[in-house]
Amino acid sequence: MPDTTLLVLVATAASVGFAHTITGPDHYLPFVAMARIGRWSLAKTITVTLVCGVGHVLSSVILGALGIALGLAVGSLEWFEGARGNLAGWLLLGFGLAYLAWGIKRALRNQPHTHAHAHADGVVHDHDHVHSDEHAHLHTDEARAASMTPWILFTIFVFGPCEPLIPLLMFPAAKLSLWGVALVALVFSLCTLATMTAVVVAGFFGLARVSLSGLGRYSHALAGLAVAACGAAIQFGL
Repeated sequence: MPDTTLLVLVATAASVGFAHTITGPDHYLPFVAMARIGRWSLAKTITVTLVCGVGHVLSSVILGALGIALGLAVGSLEWFEGARGNLAGWLLLGFGLAYLAWGIKRALRNQPHTHAHAHADGVVHDHDHVHSDEHAHLHTDEARAASMTPWILFTIFVFGPCEPLIPLLMFPAAKLSLWGVALVALVFSLCTLATMTAVVVAGFFGLARVSLSGLGRYSHALAGLAVAACGAAIQFGL
C-alpha cells in the first residue's frame, strides 16, 4: 500500500471533516439554541451533540461501506445522499417552524396582564401576574418539548448526510485496502465530532453571557427561528 497516498487521504479526511462541519451552521446552531433555551447542562449539551453527530456520520459510513461491498457506482450513492440531504433540510426547516409556532403560542399565552387591587383604606394599585393554571400548563408543555427535542434532532441528523465522505474519501481509499477505508472514515468522523463539540461548547458559554431578560417570553420562538433558518439555508442554499 502506498504510504504517501494513505497519508494524503487521512490528511484530506481531517481537513474536509473540519471544513464540512465549521461551514455548516446546521451542525451546531440547533444544539446551541436548544441548550440555551432548554437550560441544558453542559454535560447534556455535549451528550446530545455527540449522539446526534455519531448518527450523522455513521449513517454515511454505513451507506459507503454497503456501496463498496456491493460495487455500486459513486454516482448512485451521491444521488441517494442528495435525496437524504434534501429530506434532512425539510425536516430541520419543519421542526424549526413548528417550534417557532409553539414558542409564539407560548409567549402569547404567558403574556402578563395588569389588575387593579383596592385596599380597605381606599388605596388602589396595579399589579401584574400570570394565571397559575396557565403557568402550570406552560411548564407541562416545556417538559414535553424538552424530552422530545433531543430525539427529534437525532432523527434529523441521522437523515442528514456527510456529503464529502463517499466521493472524496471512501472510494479512493477503497482502491488501497479496507483498512484504509476504515482509517479514513474514522479520521473524518472524529474530526467532524470534535469540531461539532468544540463549536457547540464555545456557543454554550458564549450565549450564557447574553441576557435574554427582555426577550424571555419569546426565547423559544427565537430558537425555533434560528433552527428554521438553518433548515432554509440547507434547503434553498441561502
